[in-house]
Amino acid sequence: MIDYQLSAKHYVSLGILILAIMIASIHPLELEAYVLHQAGTVFMIIMLLICLYKIGLNFISFNLCIIFLIIHVIAAHYLYSYVPYNQWIEQIFGFNLNETMHWSRNMFDRFVHLTYGLLLYPIFYRLFQVWLPQQNPVVIFLLVIQFVMASSLVYEWLEWFIAIRLSAEDAENYNGQQGDIWDAHKDMLLATIGAIITGIIMLIRPDKTPS
Repeated sequence: MIDYQLSAKHYVSLGILILAIMIASIHPLELEAYVLHQAGTVFMIIMLLICLYKIGLNFISFNLCIIFLIIHVIAAHYLYSYVPYNQWIEQIFGFNLNETMHWSRNMFDRFVHLTYGLLLYPIFYRLFQVWLPQQNPVVIFLLVIQFVMASSLVYEWLEWFIAIRLSAEDAENYNGQQGDIWDAHKDMLLATIGAIITGIIMLIRPDKTPS
């Protein structure tokens, strides 16, 4: 079922997101970088509400976006590069994920880019479904994949544009490259892979496709 306005259940989801933002705003690792990241959060919340009122979204798609934003908010608090996910996993499950996967860097930023494609695909699908109502689902699938690729590229450009206006230390904190010269390329690839995974699931299970 497509919703075209906020209901009680939407307010609960937004309330959880706002609570996450409030908690993440307590002593972030680096305030300036945190504020820059949260500017993106505000923009995405506005876009989410516009999409809800203008084209309608099912509640699952709405919540997938909320989940993505909560993940982003957590990452912003820790400057992306310092999210202590490995310590959390060790405390809860008793094993070292980084050692198991042979990772030498903090991978949470990669995870966020993967979830961009995984979790936001349904909203992008809905947009193209409204813009191109006569198109075959496979065509929309391909268009959404291209949109995820293009929007990931634009984000990396924007990140670079902001970073070159900061000091070297602040730019590193904001970008979170962790010394990897291919960081942007890998981020864009993961977003694309995430979108492909969700897109294939929705093609196989059309009953789950927002309409």
